[in-house]
Amino acid sequence: MEKITSCQISFTPIGSVEYLSEIRQVLDIIKDSGLEYDVGTISTVVIGGKDRVFKLISDIYEAMDDICNFTIDVKISNLCGCGK
Repeated sequence: MEKITSCQISFTPIGSVEYLSEIRQVLDIIKDSGLEYDVGTISTVVIGGKDRVFKLISDIYEAMDDICNFTIDVKISNLCGCGK
């Protein structure tokens, strides 16, 4: 069984007028991933298998690369802290 990974993701569009729309697009990608997630005020925590979490980060990057300039702050833990 794959070990559970937790990941905190903060996506920040840079110099964008449509930043709220771009953030919503990223949240939709997270929701569509099928991973467990919790949206906070400044970041979203995602929990799941390591390979799926890393794929999600790549999917966000690839989807948003042609849409806007951005930074993605990611913290990943191999100690889930979620009681699983």
